[in-house]
Amino acid sequence: MDRDVLRRLEKLNQLSLTEEQKDDFLAFFAKQEQEIDKLYTKDTEQVERMVHVMPIMTVVREDIEKKLFERDDLQKGAPETTDGYWQVPRTVD
Repeated sequence: MDRDVLRRLEKLNQLSLTEEQKDDFLAFFAKQEQEIDKLYTKDTEQVERMVHVMPIMTVVREDIEKKLFERDDLQKGAPETTDGYWQVPRTVD
């Protein structure tokens, strides 16, 4: 990252950084770029690809259909119903 990119990011994010803060940001990102460059030099041809660093076990419950309620029981408190549907007042003409 250079000062021009940092200036555009500062404007985009509506930041007002001091020169010292800008220098700190540039030093930080320069260090990050060096670390990334180190990673690119490593031979990873024999390394198995992975999505997560830690093994993840997905526990999925069985998809069992259950009838948790009866429609008539739910509609007992409704002011009006029509053919098994809740009747509500018209809101748009």
